[in-house]
Amino acid sequence: MTQLSTKRLPECFQGEGSSREVNHRSHIRYRTYAKVKFRGILEQESILKDISITGCRVECTSLADIHVDFPYTLEVIPEVSSRIGHFDLEVKAVWISMAGYSGDVGFIITASPKGKLFQRYVDYLSWKAGHC
Repeated sequence: MTQLSTKRLPECFQGEGSSREVNHRSHIRYRTYAKVKFRGILEQESILKDISITGCRVECTSLADIHVDFPYTLEVIPEVSSRIGHFDLEVKAVWISMAGYSGDVGFIITASPKGKLFQRYVDYLSWKAGHC
């Protein structure tokens, strides 16, 4: 696993949750609309809604058999404007919020086999947030 930078970045993500949730994060979450595929369990693409170096949130728009505390592999397809290639993240689900046939899933990131691409994407989102 590649060692990732853990420097504190300026506050820039205003999440949909409470301000308490945002203010108590150890790493800033950046808003994104990258595509995600769950390896081996869901063939349709989902949406990566936010990401930090320690976690992410995925919006699933179809039924998926996802469970808390189970490991998964996500293939992340970054926003085209980033010019960064696909990379995998090994994650574990920590919360699930379902509403009908869709919902959000919160993950902690346990490993990134292509850590440099992952770090470049988080850096790109940090840069983009500072230039909006």
